[in-house]
Amino acid sequence: MGRSESLMDITDPNSPKPKEKSRWSALEVGLTAVVALLTILTVTMIILYAIYDDGVCKSSDCVKSASRILENMDISTAPCKNFYQYACGGWMKKHKIPDASSRHSNFDILRDELEVVMKDILEKTDTGDITAVAKAKTLYRSCINETIIDSRGGTPLIQNLSDIFDWPIATDDWEDNFGATWKAETSIARLKLKFGRQVLIGLYVGTDDKDSNLHILHLDQPGLGLPSRDYYECKGAYKEACVAYENFIVAVAKLIRQERNLAPNPVQTITEAEEIMAIEKDLANITIKSEDRTDPVLLYNKMTLAEVQSNFSLLFDKKSFSWLNLINEVMAPVGTTLQNDEEVVVYAPEYLAKLSSAIKKYSARQIQNYIAWRYIMDHVNSLSRPYKDRRNDFRKALYGTTSEFAVWRQCANYVNDNLRNVVGRLYVQEAFAGESKHVVEDMIKQIRNVFIHTLEDLSWMDAETKEKAEQKATQIRERIGYPTDIMDDKKLNTDCKDLNYKEDEYFENILQNTVFNIKKSLKKLREPVDKEEWITGAAVVNAFYSPSRNQIVFPAGVLQPPFFSASQSNSLNYGGIGMVIGHEITHGFDDYGRNFNENGDLVDWWTQGSAKQFKELSQCMTKQYGNFSWDLAGGENINGINTLGENIADNGGIRQAYKAYDIFVKTHGEEKRLPGLNLNHKQLFFVNFAQVWCGTYRPKYAVNSLKTDSHSPGIFRVIGSLQNFPEFSDAFSCTHDQYMNPTNKCHVW
Repeated sequence: MGRSESLMDITDPNSPKPKEKSRWSALEVGLTAVVALLTILTVTMIILYAIYDDGVCKSSDCVKSASRILENMDISTAPCKNFYQYACGGWMKKHKIPDASSRHSNFDILRDELEVVMKDILEKTDTGDITAVAKAKTLYRSCINETIIDSRGGTPLIQNLSDIFDWPIATDDWEDNFGATWKAETSIARLKLKFGRQVLIGLYVGTDDKDSNLHILHLDQPGLGLPSRDYYECKGAYKEACVAYENFIVAVAKLIRQERNLAPNPVQTITEAEEIMAIEKDLANITIKSEDRTDPVLLYNKMTLAEVQSNFSLLFDKKSFSWLNLINEVMAPVGTTLQNDEEVVVYAPEYLAKLSSAIKKYSARQIQNYIAWRYIMDHVNSLSRPYKDRRNDFRKALYGTTSEFAVWRQCANYVNDNLRNVVGRLYVQEAFAGESKHVVEDMIKQIRNVFIHTLEDLSWMDAETKEKAEQKATQIRERIGYPTDIMDDKKLNTDCKDLNYKEDEYFENILQNTVFNIKKSLKKLREPVDKEEWITGAAVVNAFYSPSRNQIVFPAGVLQPPFFSASQSNSLNYGGIGMVIGHEITHGFDDYGRNFNENGDLVDWWTQGSAKQFKELSQCMTKQYGNFSWDLAGGENINGINTLGENIADNGGIRQAYKAYDIFVKTHGEEKRLPGLNLNHKQLFFVNFAQVWCGTYRPKYAVNSLKTDSHSPGIFRVIGSLQNFPEFSDAFSCTHDQYMNPTNKCHVW
């Protein structure tokens, strides 16, 4: 027999003996049989589960969604009686308004959570930070360093007062130092340039409504110290705020006089504080009400600066006022000089025409007291604790709050407001799921198509206007998540190259930001409009529509539950972010947005008949919401005119999102139900829509919001939209004339 060779010697002591090898083979056979049996059992269980599937989703995401929805509900309330209470009653019972907040809602909770993320990323130490990120963190540290801020008292503010002719109420020699040199143009211009505050006259560079590719100078009425002109009635619900406002002026004046080592002058201080209030009351009386400023066609009044001088001649302390000098002082830092033939847009000719008579009875000292105060009141919260306490006293009277927000929250928001692309980059890297963008893009496409197809069913709009409406809807630009260039190190560093912060000079950092942003805005006067530019940052819990850009924006911060999650049921996504998408699209066709064409230009593309029909249908909604009375605001009614645009958008948004979801179901089939909820997905669509708006207000802030907010309170955003939507009543089997199913329904889009 021949010799056989092998790579392994059969005498190897590690080789299994014949008897051992036989035992090992038996074990292998046994294990194989067990695996086969387990496989058969697993397949059998899958088949049995498929056969006996109860139609309920049992994934962890479904369980979380169901738990969140259920704990927010009040199932003891009939949905057709009060759907807001039904959807949000549990939420309202569980949540208390934080001491520092004037309101509390799901929106605010999401913002609170976003602020925590911003805090963590701004406090994180990383030696590899790019320059722009390092600057953002320096700015944040300067803001939270209360020890240094308190040690400086009011000095940072006081040492800047001379730049705007000082604050007469807090000096004893104002006439000697400034009386002869004071000029209203210079004081107003410096206040605008250095401190970003517009007083007596609103002046800014913005898009030309009638040519959205160009920038133009705008003149407008400015804001007031109190939230709205109604507060200056100083009676009823507004009396406490007026008293607190005067006390605020007096208290800050005393602190500044004390730091300047000046003797107290209580009688004079109180008198001059009353004069500041008197000036502002007179300005409030000539300020045009917000409900009279909703038509962009009426707002737009183009004229030359020579015509402005002729139409709105002013006298300050018997001294003539030069509009050209004012504007050139404002524009000087960016090297732009205007002539009298320069065209500007005047948004408030009625206000400017009455301004002269409103201020002619006041002296230079009195006017300067008011101008300087508006700078001071905006900046006291950046000073030491005594100043902050005076502001908090005023805020308590105005909003009903009992404490201030945590310093880190205020600072995180401040940095985000001023370095939005830097913070947006950090937020996206930390918390944004990139796959969300593609899902939302697809939803926008679906909902836009629904809007376009809905146009065909509108009996009130003629074919010519429908064609233009479709053209505009088709050309709406969407922005989702974040602009990609915020990930470009070089661009971010270049954008921030002129900003150089110091950790021990927070107040100076604020002024630096103000001047930087003002100059950036003013420079645009001679530049074309960049329609690709984002109108917001990424770390924002909100969504936007820009008429001049015909652009809708959904920042990363809003793309989270309850609005959106790639892992939650589609019914919830369509009721959440789907409704928001429809809302923003509809803004292009509300009472304001409808006046702009597909390119963002203020052009009348409506036939006379269709425009008339639109206004008549809108009037229905104005009346409906105007009849809602709000118990938190002492039973006061909503302003149906001020909120019309948002109400039209809400109603259009819920309809479009629901129809898009219906198409989704017909295409992909019914979704599995959520566990523990006796609700189908059409019902869940409406529940999640409502729960987005769960929230409550302090009574004082409720009064404030009725005067200043263009949105209806959350409760009426839900009730109003659903009362008008027959599909809601069908989903919950609401009978005729129940509260949620009234006979008269309003329908625009």
